[in-house]
Amino acid sequence: MPEPEGAELDAVRARREQLRSRYLRERPARRATTARGIHHVAFICRDVEETIRFYQELLGFPLVELVENRDYRGSTHFFFDLGNHNLLGFFDFPGHPHPAFRETLGGVQHLALSMDAEQHSAARRALDEAGIAYRGPDRGVHESLYLQDPNGVPVELYRERLGLFDGAALL
Repeated sequence: MPEPEGAELDAVRARREQLRSRYLRERPARRATTARGIHHVAFICRDVEETIRFYQELLGFPLVELVENRDYRGSTHFFFDLGNHNLLGFFDFPGHPHPAFRETLGGVQHLALSMDAEQHSAARRALDEAGIAYRGPDRGVHESLYLQDPNGVPVELYRERLGLFDGAALL
């Protein structure tokens, strides 16, 4: 899809500023969230062991649970610890066809995982040693590496403190 240009780009930027003015509130005026955090995000995987090796052995996210899915006999549901009481979950569905990934409205554009500088460097070394392709740092974004997990899930390894975006506090 072509990026907007000229008057179309100006209109998109003007609309964004209208939305910022109308809805974005600074901390003192911002309402407290009604959530406590993300319990888990769940994806479908094609191979349980391959997914465990990628997230636990390569990226260092500990596997914390592995059970049969209560909604689909024979399916495995498993979770990795992402820190701060957040979990990354996966299901496999043996015998079920898995259509190819495609980016669409309502789909996942990417999963950004926060890492400190040491973890980020270690992950980059592990990716290099394993010969796993990634993009970044590029596009002027020095703190991000972009890759796909073995299931085609787009992943960003983001080197910045939680609650910050581009160096500015969000919370």
